Amino acid sequence: MSIIYTLDIIGTFAFAVSGALIASKKKFDLFGVVIIAFVTAVGGGMMRDVLINYHPINWIGDLNYIWTILVAVIFTFLFKSKIAPLSKTLFLFDTIGIAVFTMLGTEKGLNFGLHPFIAAVMGVVSAVMGGVLRDVLTQQVPLIFKKEIYALACFIGAFVFLILHYFKFGINIQYIVTTLTVIIVRLIAVKYKLELPKIKDDIFGKVK
Repeated sequence: MSIIYTLDIIGTFAFAVSGALIASKKKFDLFGVVIIAFVTAVGGGMMRDVLINYHPINWIGDLNYIWTILVAVIFTFLFKSKIAPLSKTLFLFDTIGIAVFTMLGTEKGLNFGLHPFIAAVMGVVSAVMGGVLRDVLTQQVPLIFKKEIYALACFIGAFVFLILHYFKFGINIQYIVTTLTVIIVRLIAVKYKLELPKIKDDIFGKVK
């Protein structure tokens, strides 16, 4: 089992736990919790594969994703009182997850022959769309639309990967530097409360 595959499974587990916790807070039944955990964990990769017409779709071609999600749901039910307060731990896992999925999605796009910019978009889709689907299904405004540097960190990481790939750096260097880039940008953004500007009014809104 490769390191990158291991990180992918860890990221899937972390996303599934976060989805299960949110569904549990919303008082969903067991079936609802499983569905939300599933969508959060593999929704981004599934949407990417559908968009680029790649088959088999990630979780269909590898049942380890399904088992990982089920284990994550069981883990959440058994240890909810212990892990729910660990927001910093879950935040770190989530950040590692989006970093890994950004890299995997971008690389998959390139291998599929997509234009580099579209490959970067596929990397971002892989990383964030599971969370978007989770928030929509639980009737919340998706995180990437309201606060924090989230999708932008993935875009930055994707373009770093493209640059390293273009200059033919070793694959391990591409993986490590891309992952660290997303993690560092995300941590800095949260620590210093950096956000993208919001449109509060039009330029002439206050002109009388």
